[in-house]
Amino acid sequence: MITVEHLSKHFEDLKRGRVYALKDVSFDVQPGEIFGLLGPNGAGKTTALRILSTVLKPSEGEVIVSGFNVVTHPTEVRQNIGFMSGNTGIYDRMTGWELVEYFGRLYGLPEDLLQHRLHEVFDTLQMNDVRDVLGSKMSTGMKQKVSIARTIIHDPPVLIFDEPTSGLDVLVARALLEAINSLRTQGKSIIFSTHIMREVEKLCDRIAIIHKGQILAMGTREELAEEHQQPDMEELFFDLIKEFETKQKELNQKV
Repeated sequence: MITVEHLSKHFEDLKRGRVYALKDVSFDVQPGEIFGLLGPNGAGKTTALRILSTVLKPSEGEVIVSGFNVVTHPTEVRQNIGFMSGNTGIYDRMTGWELVEYFGRLYGLPEDLLQHRLHEVFDTLQMNDVRDVLGSKMSTGMKQKVSIARTIIHDPPVLIFDEPTSGLDVLVARALLEAINSLRTQGKSIIFSTHIMREVEKLCDRIAIIHKGQILAMGTREELAEEHQQPDMEELFFDLIKEFETKQKELNQKV
């Protein structure tokens, strides 16, 4: 469902010259899989996801989403993805139902299908208690449920979650992760971006550790532990970053 091959994104800086936000990144995500992008802030996660969602154009490489190239067929890509971030706003003067309905119409769903999907999504996410609540009156947990609902209302095969638990308390974050996990059983291809170790350990089938625009390691938890002889994911994460920084320092000294 998602294929990323040799993806790079660079910017020109007057002082530093060419600066890479992403450099030669490759991965794929299969149906029914949650693929984790794990990295610190500024690692390049959001840049990658913005390219996948057609907001940014790649400098090099190719990205295919549901059979469509993000550069040559951006409209088709947008129709086949749902994107949710941690800072998604909710309109104060619309109820939960009205907001999700509005997004369904933006996606061009026929009215009979839209009404069916509204009932289906609100039942699946157990959010009928939010149906008639104005955005200004919603709790944080309610807002997150509405954000998920509007992300999936058009039933896209690909879902992208960019730091979705940012700023949430433990209970709300847990409920959100459970909702995302339930989408896996529907055969969705899911990318889950985070800097929180526990989330990828709990949720993701495969993990890519990314730092300064480059993937340092990729695989299941078991594969990563075996390859690097480090069963503790947190220690593995810091070991890889430390090794990368050491190599970069040595290269800079040679230059």
